[in-house]
Amino acid sequence: MIASFLQINSAGALQDTSAVAQASKPMQLWDILQSGGTLMIPLGVLFVLAIFFFFERFIAIRKAGKIDDNFMRIIRDHIVNGNITAARAMTKNTDNPVARIIDKGVQRIGKPIDAIERSMENIARLEMYNLERNLSVLSVISRAAPIFGFVGTLAGLMQLFFDINTTGEFVLNTIAGGLYVKLVTSISGLLIGLVSFLSFSFLHTQIDKTANKMEVAAADFLDILQEPTK
Repeated sequence: MIASFLQINSAGALQDTSAVAQASKPMQLWDILQSGGTLMIPLGVLFVLAIFFFFERFIAIRKAGKIDDNFMRIIRDHIVNGNITAARAMTKNTDNPVARIIDKGVQRIGKPIDAIERSMENIARLEMYNLERNLSVLSVISRAAPIFGFVGTLAGLMQLFFDINTTGEFVLNTIAGGLYVKLVTSISGLLIGLVSFLSFSFLHTQIDKTANKMEVAAADFLDILQEPTK
């Protein structure tokens, strides 16, 4: 009888140990994301869009910011020597915003400085629009993702309390587990919003640097036109 009792206790201890080990087993990331419910789908879509538009804009802005240090010096030499055709050819063969702005100025050589400056400003505004295109998507995602997350959490909490009210079961472990699961959407939404906001801020800073290069080049070009002839 004692042996039977020991066997029963041993089996019970093994079951308890197995249950504890199973309960303490860490959840995988995919399992955690799946536990967030259907609202994780739009959050996933927002995350994919944020990554796509970040890299799309990053590549475009980086390409636009690549300017040869000797570009304006060569343009100046051509203009001073009266070789407008060579200056125009160089601006046409250079694919960046600065070259397109200077190209418009070269086309207007011979007209009043104010008219040239206005023409260059119009091109600069168009180039800024092209640089900032789709950048607003990241700004929208940075605001929308946390809202989706909170909605998912509130909907999950409402379902949890509805089930408690319907069944009358008030088990602490069940409630704690339910709250843990419902917070997944909020955390995911906040993380996606944070990533989108940081991406937007970083790209905006890069655009400002490119815009500064455009302004400096335009000012240098206007100075070249106003240099006294020898």
